[in-house]
Amino acid sequence: MNTSNLIAAYYDAFNRGDREAMLSMLTDDVSHDLNQGARETGRDAFRAFLQRMDRCYGEQLRDIVVMVSADGLRAGAEYVVHGEYKVTDEGLPEAEGQRYVLPGGAFFDVRDGKIARVTNYYNLDDWIAQVGGKR
Repeated sequence: MNTSNLIAAYYDAFNRGDREAMLSMLTDDVSHDLNQGARETGRDAFRAFLQRMDRCYGEQLRDIVVMVSADGLRAGAEYVVHGEYKVTDEGLPEAEGQRYVLPGGAFFDVRDGKIARVTNYYNLDDWIAQVGGKR
């Protein structure tokens, strides 16, 4: 599978809620850079991240555009998140089922046909304003 198809399949699995399919597309030592947060390493850490996300948020990504370097080793994606804040996430405003629409993006490193790095970006202040929180 080429890099463009790999990233498209990753987001397709995300939108279907198929976390095992997502995880199967990652290297064992995947690096995950959380938006405005720390780097986590490994598929198990990524699985725990997905479990927290699924508990706290219901999200679908739309208008996904994937861009790939000529050598296929790096990629970027831009999308719009349509979500619901279901359960309060630690350190964030209280969840009350608020809905939000938020542009976002990600960067990827690809190694041996799998995703070796995921770096996610979105505007946290915009999200907080949409869910009625204060920073």
